[in-house]
Parts: sequence; structure tokens; C-alpha cells
Amino acid sequence: MGLLLNTLSPAVLYEEMAKSTYFVDKTAFIGQMLQRIGTNGKYVCITRPRRFGKTVMANMLGAFLTKSAATAKLFAQLKIGRDAEAMQHINQYNVIYIDFSRISSNDYQSYIDNIADALKKDLHKAYPDVDYRAAGGVAEDLERITAATGERFIFIFDEWDAIFHAAFISEDDRKKYLLFLKDLLKDRVYVQLAYMTGVLPISKYTSGSELNTFAEYNMATMSLYSDVFGFNDAEVDALFAKYQALTAQPQVTREGLKIWYDGYHTAAGNLLYNPRSVVMALQNNQLYNYWTSSGPYDELFYYIRNNVTAVRDDLALMAAGERIPLKIQEYAAMLLELNTKQQIFSAMVVYGLLTYENGKVFIPNKELMDKFNELLLNKDSLGYVHQLAVKSEAMLQATLKGDTATMSRILEFAHNTETPLLAYNNETELAAIVNLIYLAARDRYNVQREDKAGTGYVDFIFYPYQENDDCLILELKVDHTPEEAIEQIKRRQYALKFAGTLGDGSKRYKGRILAVGIGYSKKTKQHRCTVEVLKRELVV
Repeated sequence: MGLLLNTLSPAVLYEEMAKSTYFVDKTAFIGQMLQRIGTNGKYVCITRPRRFGKTVMANMLGAFLTKSAATAKLFAQLKIGRDAEAMQHINQYNVIYIDFSRISSNDYQSYIDNIADALKKDLHKAYPDVDYRAAGGVAEDLERITAATGERFIFIFDEWDAIFHAAFISEDDRKKYLLFLKDLLKDRVYVQLAYMTGVLPISKYTSGSELNTFAEYNMATMSLYSDVFGFNDAEVDALFAKYQALTAQPQVTREGLKIWYDGYHTAAGNLLYNPRSVVMALQNNQLYNYWTSSGPYDELFYYIRNNVTAVRDDLALMAAGERIPLKIQEYAAMLLELNTKQQIFSAMVVYGLLTYENGKVFIPNKELMDKFNELLLNKDSLGYVHQLAVKSEAMLQATLKGDTATMSRILEFAHNTETPLLAYNNETELAAIVNLIYLAARDRYNVQREDKAGTGYVDFIFYPYQENDDCLILELKVDHTPEEAIEQIKRRQYALKFAGTLGDGSKRYKGRILAVGIGYSKKTKQHRCTVEVLKRELVV
């Protein structure tokens, strides 16, 4: 065994993962990869956002395949252990495993030289009798080993694109790196399987991609393997049941896990949870934004800074829960500068900051919504969007106090900002503005738009995270009075959502139920507001 050739690292790390409390068994994927070994489908690249289990899966494959480890006992207890044919392959292969994010360097050439030198040393130690050429490179050494011994190799490259995030990498270095991978892997007889993971796409980096032998499977447009990376509802159900059994005073709800971490769409139509965030929430017994620790490029402003104007209105709409039409350009994530809306939002989909379904991009869940809200509240370069967002705490407090005069003044302020969205040509635009002026409420409430309630759909409903907080039902009316909005709330019995009569766990709501009516007149360009406390006994 060596540092890169038949290293024990994947086996050790995967065994630790398999022993963890909130482990999800994805070993069936091994059988799918075994079918590709030694075939013309042996080149596989899996691209997913960070924290979607790519490294765990790479370690799993390495642990199962490498001949340097004895992992039969471990895998016999997992799903793959029930596949007798697959188990015949366990620990039978030479595996070259490289985690490209763990190679330290301050320049490209030393980065590549460190990898090549380590691999050559491993090969020469494992096959000392092969006639190597002194000036030969890694690919030549591998060719000589196969010619002399018949031995072939499986390559598992985790975070293949890690180098592209390094500050010292130039565009020319990127091209050299792709040529290095091409020389090592493409059309080489010693390759039995080449499995790579990363965030960035490879297929469209250049018109004649150096790595066009790879079949690439992303989350947004490729359906195969959609169920492998990330957690589905059934898997989270099982983890949550274990959490409840093991935790003395559970603070995390099943509904909370869905609100915070679900919502990523795949091309196959699956809905997925961010797996790392789910596990962290259960381990810590706390729903929280765990996305912030996954890397420096999580800062949303990094992506929009070159053209704030192009995306500002769409950010406001997405923060209101809307979906924005977009044709994905995955290669945009490779660009050193993002300038157009299509490039910006495409890159954000690749990095998992947005999700994509049926030609539209949107914010998947509360964890990411909080990041967008933070952006809207803190970046004054967003202009009117920022100006409205900073008024949101005052708007929430005025609503809770029934201070309709202040509410109306804030709405008039919104109108006087002369925002493009304030044409009020449709309810979506009005809803986006209302969302902005209640942005601060998202710290205390799960805010849902067009939610099914009573005998209709309510414009906005605010579900409090704390059981004693007030509940809010907000109805918008254009060219109608706020009193008519309140009457609709009562007539259609929207407050049943808080009454505990629907079997949805809503009995926990103990605060007041406030009906909020907002009316806007196109003729006078004025807003009027009404807040009424609904009698709880009338909606039980």
C-alpha cells in the first residue's frame, strides 16, 4: 500500500462513517459502478454541490474495491452484502485514490509535481521489477506496469476541480491541468474504471473537451444516479426516528427538517435534502444554517457583484418564493467572471445556492433563503431591494402591534422608491414587495405564499417557530379594501391552519391569530391596512 496507490485512507474513513449514528446506507451504488469496470462506460464523473455526499461515496468505492484493505465484514452488514455477485469483487482491485483538495501548494506546477511524484514512488515500490525509463512520466510508468504484469488500475479522483478554486491558478493553468488528466486517463489500457467527483462541470469547458471520454452526471439535467446523492424523504424519516429514540429532549421536528433542508430538485423529479445539514441538525439537536461552513464561495455577493442590476429584481422575486425562467449554462461556473444573469444564476445552481426544475431556478429551502435574506438586508448596492428589506423589522413590529398607520407609511415608502416591481401589473409583483417589507419575519416565521387553507388559498401565512408567538394571515387586495381582505380570511376559514383540526401538527400554535388585510388602489396609488385579532374559538 502507498500514499495514493492502494491507500488505506478510504477504507478507514468510510468505516468511521458507517459507524456513525446518522449513517445512510448507499452501498447499492457500488453494484452500479461494478457494471462499468472494464467496459466502454468506465469513465464516470459525478458533479454535485458541496456537502452532497460526494466524498463519502468516493470513500465507499475505494473501501470496497481496494485490495489493500479487508472490508468484507464491514460491507457484509450493508445492502451490498446481500448481492452475492457484487461481493465477489470486494478488495480485488488496484485503486489509485486522489483527493485533489488535499494537495497543498502555492503554484500550479508544484501542485501537479507533488501528485506525480507521490504516485511514481508508490508505483515503483509496488512494482520494483518493471523496467522504467528514467525520464518517463506517470502514464508511461503505468503503461509499462500493465505490459509487464497485466495489472490494471481503478482511478478514484475526489474533488477533481479543487484546483480551480485556488487563488494561484490562471486560465492557462486550468488548461494544463485538463491536459494532465487527459494524458493520465484517456484511452489508456491500464484504466479499468475512472470515477471522478466535483462541483464544476467538465463537458463544456472547451469546445473539444480534453475529457470528453467521461459521462457526466449532474443534478440539474441528468436523471441517472439522482437518488444516490443527497437524502430522500424515506431516508430522513429513518434518521429522524433514530434521533427521537436517542435524544432525551428533542428540539428538532420532522417538519423543520423539511422546511430547512429539503427542496433540491433533480432531473429525475426527485426532491432531496442537503445531507450534511440534516446530519448536523440531528447531531446538534438544533435546526440551524449549517451551509455557512462549507466554503468561502458560499458568499452570494461573489456571484452577483459584477452585474447587480441584471439580477436585483429576480432576487426580490425569488426571496418571495417565485421561480425565474432560465436556460442553464453549467459551464458558466467555470468562468473567472460572471457577468450576465444567465451566467450568474447558472453558476449558483451548480454550487447549490439555487435549484432548478422545468426551466426555472429558485431558492430551495429556508437554509438558503436565510442566506439570500442576509444578502438583501446587508448589501446597499442592491438599491431599492435593500432599502425595502431594512424596513422589514419595523413592518413586522407594527403589524404585531396593530399599528396600521405605520404599516401604511412603510408601504407608501415602498411605492415611492419607484421600483420596477411596483408597476403592480400582477399579483406576483405585489407579493414580491410585500415579501421584502416582511423579510425580517423569516427569523421568527415559516412564511408560505399561496398556501392551501380552509376553503381556498391564502396569499401569505406566517407559521411561528415558537409556539407562543402570534400567527399571521395576510391577504392582499388590488382595488379592493383591506376590510374585504379580512372578510375573505374569515369567510374562507384560513385560520383553520392554526386550529389543530387538520391533523398537521398545528396544535402547537398558542399565540394570537392576526388577520392582516392590505388594500392597494391603482387610482389613488395608496395602500390601506387593517389588522384584526381572530377569536380562536370561532376557528376550532
